[in-house]
Amino acid sequence: MADTSDFRNGMIMDMGGEYWTIVEFQHVKPGKGGAFVRTKIKNLITGQVKDNTFRAGEKVKEVRVERRTYQYLYESGGLYYMMDKSSYEQIPLSEAMVDDKKVYFKENIEIDILFDGDTPLVVEVPNFVELEVRETEPGLRGDTAQGGNKPATLETGLLVYVPLFVNSGDVLKIDTRTGKYVTRV
Repeated sequence: MADTSDFRNGMIMDMGGEYWTIVEFQHVKPGKGGAFVRTKIKNLITGQVKDNTFRAGEKVKEVRVERRTYQYLYESGGLYYMMDKSSYEQIPLSEAMVDDKKVYFKENIEIDILFDGDTPLVVEVPNFVELEVRETEPGLRGDTAQGGNKPATLETGLLVYVPLFVNSGDVLKIDTRTGKYVTRV
């Protein structure tokens, strides 16, 4: 058990049988009344984010998780197969587990999976991935970086808006937190 003085960003706790992680927190000591901790927490399974307030000293059940690096191999029948790089053991993850992160999965990409014992909880992709443009409208002569944007479909099926000078076959750096174009590689 941990109390509010142990709170830190990224801490995972069990609240009502669901796993929540602390996105941000703030200790508040008002002039009148008792101190409290205002938090923004995120459900690890559903992705729901909500604000929650804890009284100072309130106990919560902290969950110890283990972060392991896996390599994405392939998708088959709605299951995504990952390989542990040290033991070469393969594990299948359901489509619900990878959720919206699957558009960043490219063969052999390294991802982190958080485990509670032997149960996988969360899939985390790197902050930036490099993906090739499969299809986009051709660039026009005289296009500049400030000239505007056009849609581009990447090799994983992700649709992003890119500057007009980007062409099919270009490799782009994509920010997985926002799903937006960063730069051409």
